Amino acid sequence: MDVLAEPRPGAPAPGAPRSAGALSGSVGVLPSDEDGRTRTRFTVSADETVLPGHYPGFPIFPGVCLVEYVHLSVLATAPAGEPGPELVAVESTRFTGPVYPGDELTADIDWKPVDGGAWQCRAKIRSGRGDAASVRLRYRRTTKGASA
Repeated sequence: MDVLAEPRPGAPAPGAPRSAGALSGSVGVLPSDEDGRTRTRFTVSADETVLPGHYPGFPIFPGVCLVEYVHLSVLATAPAGEPGPELVAVESTRFTGPVYPGDELTADIDWKPVDGGAWQCRAKIRSGRGDAASVRLRYRRTTKGASA
């Protein structure tokens, strides 16, 4: 049985209202492995508001929602005491397998510093059937509501 860690201070609480377009489920933070990689978990609920239209009678979780899952994972796992990182670019996405209602997803997230104080986040998302997506996002640090 996995033990979920507490999200960083300031991260949305599980079950807390989210802004329009955000996923309805909560991102669980799993213990990091020995190489410092961050790991999160998310279960695709059959109640996700995007599913009825994507596609009627054969729901598939949209790729943009996988990008949202990675972004919410980043916000939940940013170091305590640090202001939340600001997303500045979706550098690449590759969707490699379908994701269906009821699928439990895990994301392994690696960070790499890049030019000008920015950070690159590389995430590999998997379901019980195997690889689902690779996502690369770029962030910069923020300071109390202002960009650094």
